[in-house]
Amino acid sequence: MRRIGSAFVLALALVTVRSWDGARAFPPPLAGSPASFGDSQAQQRRQASGTATAAARPNIVLITLDTTRADRMGFLGSTRGLTPALDALARDSAVFTRAVAQAPITTVSHATLLTGTYPPFHRVVDFGSRLPDEVPYLPDLLHENGYRTGAFVGSLILDPRGGTAPGFDRGFDVYDAPFRLRRPGEDRYQTLERRGGRVVDRAIEWLGASTASPFFLWVHLFDPHDPYDPPADLKARFAAAPYDGEIAAADGAVGRLIAHLRQRGLLNTTIVAVAADHGEALGAHGEDTHGLFLYDDTLHVPLVVRAPGVSAVRVTTRVRLADVAPTLVELAGVGRPAAMQGESLTPLMHARRAAADRPVYAETQYPRRAFGWSPLVSWRADRFLYVRAPRRELYDLVADPLENTNIAASRARVADGVDAELEQFVRRTAGGGAAGGERAAVDPAVAERLAALGYVGGAGGGARASGVDPKDRVATANALHAAVVLVEDGAFEKAIPLLERVTASDPAIHMAQLQLGVARARQRQYAKALAPLKRAIELQPDVMLARYELGVALYETGDLKASAAQFEIVAGKMPKWADARYSLGSVYARIDRVNDAVRELRAAIDLEPRHPRANLLLGRILTLQGHAADAVTYLQQAVEGQPNSSEAHEFLADAFDRAGKTAEARRERDRAEALKRKL
Repeated sequence: MRRIGSAFVLALALVTVRSWDGARAFPPPLAGSPASFGDSQAQQRRQASGTATAAARPNIVLITLDTTRADRMGFLGSTRGLTPALDALARDSAVFTRAVAQAPITTVSHATLLTGTYPPFHRVVDFGSRLPDEVPYLPDLLHENGYRTGAFVGSLILDPRGGTAPGFDRGFDVYDAPFRLRRPGEDRYQTLERRGGRVVDRAIEWLGASTASPFFLWVHLFDPHDPYDPPADLKARFAAAPYDGEIAAADGAVGRLIAHLRQRGLLNTTIVAVAADHGEALGAHGEDTHGLFLYDDTLHVPLVVRAPGVSAVRVTTRVRLADVAPTLVELAGVGRPAAMQGESLTPLMHARRAAADRPVYAETQYPRRAFGWSPLVSWRADRFLYVRAPRRELYDLVADPLENTNIAASRARVADGVDAELEQFVRRTAGGGAAGGERAAVDPAVAERLAALGYVGGAGGGARASGVDPKDRVATANALHAAVVLVEDGAFEKAIPLLERVTASDPAIHMAQLQLGVARARQRQYAKALAPLKRAIELQPDVMLARYELGVALYETGDLKASAAQFEIVAGKMPKWADARYSLGSVYARIDRVNDAVRELRAAIDLEPRHPRANLLLGRILTLQGHAADAVTYLQQAVEGQPNSSEAHEFLADAFDRAGKTAEARRERDRAEALKRKL
């Protein structure tokens, strides 16, 4: 390819360095599920070789309610009238009134619930931590024993192909998670998450696609998670309490699924388990949402099990989400793996008297991985809650059920004894645990997906705890969470003051610096974006998202060589990130490295054939090089991807002209002019 001089570079001035204006693009997740729910070949082989024993086993439906407080359930004493469907189910079920989660984070809690093991063993400690293959996994175990398996989740947070929950699709015939990042102006419920009603629609469709039994169905309802936004039919009723409206919406979705099972004649031969992964603080102990603390506000969860042959009973014994998988395995008549650490709940379902409370371990690594603060670990035993923290905490849950009075100093010997129990438990449960749960570096796609859902991700497995007690910085955590949501919603003017306040009070929080840089850049304050983006890179050099954003800001301020250097690092670390390859190619074209530009643009298109900007720029380069006929194909793809871009139509018109296709050129030029007139 011959060298092209500065006149050529100037001809490219209209083409932006970004893949699309106003937002970031990452490698799209693979399709979450097949177009239809027909049996796979593997499933057909299992059915052909299935035994009478497998056919006689009960179906299992597991419903997990995201971010659902126990005190909103009518069957647990709420008088708000939010859960008529769940209340009806509970009347025929075993209700566990004191169930406790092992983590206030979705992926960690679901890993515990589905493996029957504790976080020190399964090592899923945060979003993006891979569920190791050697850990026992309920869906995989049932699948191997002849069950048809399907998962239908409500949010990108549990998307194994999107990087937030890798390994969670093990053992599933279908894992339905069709999520992607939201571009400006797009509907949240068509991209990042789905309403519970839509999740249940897909689950019912799957149930109807085959009569094969037994089946295991997991339905995850994300509705109660913030931002609280009840569906249209509930919005007015719950205008003053939108979180309650989301609980009511989830309850309605549960009711539809239960009604379908009953209508199909399946309910009486199906185990139905309903559990929340964690609760929501709603301001208790100063926390607005969840993830930071280990109090009952975020760990006391509803748990209901309805099973053939099990009478309705209220179990007041304290139990754990780690007990759910062993229970379902036992009820299904499937052999329990020795590695499962929880205990079956079935003895409690049949007990005539209250049993001794089970001790409960819980942890949160979120303070460390998101903010660089100290992680927290807790132990509930006898009447006490103990929290291992820089300033340790001890609460008498009988005298102080709201956990308001820390008696660790006055009851030091009790605190020492409980801490020793906790240490013994951690050593026992972590011994021989799975490896590989931590990730060495942060995938920018995962960091962006977390930010889209309001989580302050990005610290990564390499972040060391600073010794800061989260109790001392809860206001900072709340402000940053609110700012991340505002940035995702495009409310940059509101987000910037919050982020400036957070970075002033705690300049060592990587995500705060990154989000401040992003917010300023979206306001076209590129020069002011440079400092926080550079600081973010100093704090976490392996987070490629910060380098990508710095590359964009440097480009916009005219420092093209420095911009190229950042994009080179990103493309080298993440060669399969199409947008990084495009952006690098775009800058190369402007600094007269056209051969290198073509290489990067072709790489971007190989990764993402419909990448509109890569096709546009490559087509423009080929046109200016005298290869108009070859350029047309790329420019047509660019027009298809951006039909409202006058630029794309103009470039295609020029290519048609040079290729001798006058009529086609006139048509595209007319379209470009029409689009300009609309502006």
